[in-house]
Amino acid sequence: MRTNRRLRWAAIPIAATLAIVLAGCTSTELHGFLPGFEDAGAPAVTNHTDRVAGLWTTSWIVLLVVGIITWGLILWAVVVYRRRKGQTGLPVQLRYHMPIEIFYTVVPLILVLGFFSFTARDQAAIEARFDDPDVKIQVMAKQWAWDFNYVNENVYSSSIQVQPKTGGEPGSRVEEDLPTLVLPVGKKIEFALDSRDVVHSFWIIDFLYKKDVIPGKTNYMSVIPERIGTYAGKCTEFCGEYHSLMLFNVKVVSPEDYAAYIDTLRAQGNVGQLDKNYDRNQNLPGIQRPASEEGK
Repeated sequence: MRTNRRLRWAAIPIAATLAIVLAGCTSTELHGFLPGFEDAGAPAVTNHTDRVAGLWTTSWIVLLVVGIITWGLILWAVVVYRRRKGQTGLPVQLRYHMPIEIFYTVVPLILVLGFFSFTARDQAAIEARFDDPDVKIQVMAKQWAWDFNYVNENVYSSSIQVQPKTGGEPGSRVEEDLPTLVLPVGKKIEFALDSRDVVHSFWIIDFLYKKDVIPGKTNYMSVIPERIGTYAGKCTEFCGEYHSLMLFNVKVVSPEDYAAYIDTLRAQGNVGQLDKNYDRNQNLPGIQRPASEEGK
């Protein structure tokens, strides 16, 4: 009885301390320090970010609980079964302990199956393509810049190969020269991702999702931007000398501002679609042999 009372009195301050600590957590901390959650009152950046953050933080909580239990058992065994003064020889040795062996086989299996199940569920939802997207954008990656085709509007935005900033810090580039992708808020967006040369990776950081861009294969990414703002993007697959400078910006704007931007591209003469004539890959599977080999 006395032991139970001691445990109860010990649990009260621990629970109170935990409640105070959690109550003082910011939105960023509650979402596992992921980007895009700095403002607690703002809507989610996209329709997928809450799902990704939920999977991330839940996984960390489960693993932290497992770690605490494991560390506690290790310390308990060290203290309880330590060699006492005057003891000699080895303690009684056991060849096996069936209940414990079943426990540490079944519990990790349940954890692995659980993580796999929730990950597969969320990945299937994130990877699902829209039946009728509002906006289709073809993203063309190239060393070391990005081209964007606004398919529905039949206009495009192109950028030049990355130019390091003269006289700036090593690895810096001119911010004004970064290619900008403009998206309307609240609309279903489908990205078709193609590469002109090597493998790249398309990552909008605050969207919490990225997709590889592979030569000769079109990958798709579907999302609904839900918060107006400017977000950083980059290539996350090493693609050569200036890989670290292969950056871009994403501006999520109102539908009216999006329409105005499309009109600006038309006024600049960027009408039509950038095709694959400038792709450096001429001998991919399914493509005819190079012209120099015709007739051989």
